[in-house]
Amino acid sequence: MVLAAPILLTCMVVGVVVTLLQAVTSIRDMTLTIVPKILAVGAVALLFGGWSLQVMLRFAHEIFAHIQNVGH
Repeated sequence: MVLAAPILLTCMVVGVVVTLLQAVTSIRDMTLTIVPKILAVGAVALLFGGWSLQVMLRFAHEIFAHIQNVGH
């Protein structure tokens, strides 16, 4: 859950902001909702990619350590 939080929160915030902008300006264009989300998620993935990789690697090491302990 924590691992996906930065991307999910970014997508939610950008979606709400774009929806409010569309409601105010009466613009109903699908690309207006998709492009900002893609750009924001890409930026957040670049910012938090190192941290996410560390969390996933730590989890994998713990899982393999538990598997190794079960065998003995």
